[in-house]
Amino acid sequence: MKSKVATLTAAGKEVMLVGTGDKIRGILSRTRSDPFLAAFKEVGRKLPTFGDASVIVLELLNSGYEFDKGTMVFNRFRSVISYKTEGKPMFSLNTIASAESTSIYDDIDADVLQNYREYNLANIIYYSLKESTTSEQNGRMTAMDNSSKNVSEMIDKLTLTFNCTRQTVITKS
Repeated sequence: MKSKVATLTAAGKEVMLVGTGDKIRGILSRTRSDPFLAAFKEVGRKLPTFGDASVIVLELLNSGYEFDKGTMVFNRFRSVISYKTEGKPMFSLNTIASAESTSIYDDIDADVLQNYREYNLANIIYYSLKESTTSEQNGRMTAMDNSSKNVSEMIDKLTLTFNCTRQTVITKS
């Protein structure tokens, strides 16, 4: 993520960040002097809902910042032992209106396009929040499973050591 931001900035592109959760803010605030466009601390503490995604979309649209295109970067769940960082594209209203696929419709008014854009953004953000939560829960589950196995092995070793020591004391007396 840091390298992508650095590459885009070096190419002369304006990069604005929107963060969900505290981790990304801590990581990227050290390398970026300018603040985030928006940051959502409470998102991610509980299971995400479509309402959470809608709040994020409303904040983005009401921020006054116009973007040509954007990318929603998130962790995508792959398996019990891995996840993959992935990005989903997000487009501006002008990009959607001038897209080749929208020209097949006879007449699309501005309200329909605006509603489509809002719903599309909310859908992408909700999907990414769900995927990230799944990856995080998977990581926690795997860590707890490994801890449980380690504790079980340690208890078995201590039990064996205790029994050997007890047997030695019984044999000596």
